[in-house]
Amino acid sequence: MSIPAAAPVSLDTIRSAPKVLLHDHLDGGLRPGTVIDLAEASGYRDLPTTDVAELGRWFRAAADSGSLVRYLETFAHTCGVMQDIDALVRVAAECAEDLAEDGVVYAEVRYAPELFTERGLGLDPIVEAVQAGFREGERRAAAAGRTIRIGTLLCAMRQNARSLEIAELAVRYRDAGVVGFDIAGPEAGFPPTRNLDAFEYLRRENAHFTIHAGEAFGLPSIWEAIQHCGAERLGHGVRIVDDIKVGANGEVELGLLASYVRDRRIPLEMCPTSNLQTGAAASIAEHPIGLLTKLRFRVTVNTDNRLMSGCTVSSEMAALCDAFGYGWADLRWFTINAMKSAFIGFEERLDIINNVIKPGYAKLLGE
Repeated sequence: MSIPAAAPVSLDTIRSAPKVLLHDHLDGGLRPGTVIDLAEASGYRDLPTTDVAELGRWFRAAADSGSLVRYLETFAHTCGVMQDIDALVRVAAECAEDLAEDGVVYAEVRYAPELFTERGLGLDPIVEAVQAGFREGERRAAAAGRTIRIGTLLCAMRQNARSLEIAELAVRYRDAGVVGFDIAGPEAGFPPTRNLDAFEYLRRENAHFTIHAGEAFGLPSIWEAIQHCGAERLGHGVRIVDDIKVGANGEVELGLLASYVRDRRIPLEMCPTSNLQTGAAASIAEHPIGLLTKLRFRVTVNTDNRLMSGCTVSSEMAALCDAFGYGWADLRWFTINAMKSAFIGFEERLDIINNVIKPGYAKLLGE
């Protein structure tokens, strides 16, 4: 009896593998053509170009600055064209379609509703429009033979004063597909504890939340997110490596915070290409994800902003395979880590792991 050979690991074969995405911003994943269409329909006249290919290149170049502040400025254009119901529905539907085409079977997509109120939309209609778009995108994907489920995370902008209001909105819509809460925006000067009332409310309501921490700021941001606020996951968390010492002989020593994060299996929502753009890592080969994976932290692989980074989950995984020599078993480990860490119910997570992820990778492994 012959044993089936494992499929070669390449970008094309990785696209066929079932994948899970936990950190993806809705307003960071628009198709360039959609940005142009929506700008024309809404009268938005500030785009740097109306050529589809040129606009895609502009977003990537503007984001590739080494500065989180400059990186965040690119969102003025995407948010600028997402100020009405039709635009929100379209962007959400296309997001689901694009992720499904990349082989993503479960995704948690986040956005800040407060960024879409410039033309008078209320928070509830914004959430309802995005949810309607995700459901439409799931239906289109199914019609094309691809199955995907989208859960939503509502973000509050940490520099503003609406965290509790957005947390209440997340709880209000948790039976309609909103699975959790997050805070986003600039870390420096805006520590997680500024939003403590929101996190205390969420814990009382048995609601899930993650926190952007350890991306542009260091260990204090991670410590506050976990110990003061009770974060279940860390958005990026890349700076946890600052609490790990690697000796000249290769011996590794974990500090107390790094040990706690690993021991408690706190998921790290790592976004390699985005981290290069914001200066959190110098190259994929030097990205802390390599060390953290070796040390078996609960690492997950994510896109952050597909438009600005010009990436997909598949391309991120392919880049990691090239840099670190990862194979199917490693990609399966990343994927199961992510599914275990999702904010949906335990039985739902197990169902996707046992009936979608494991069979999918078994086929690729030739098992």
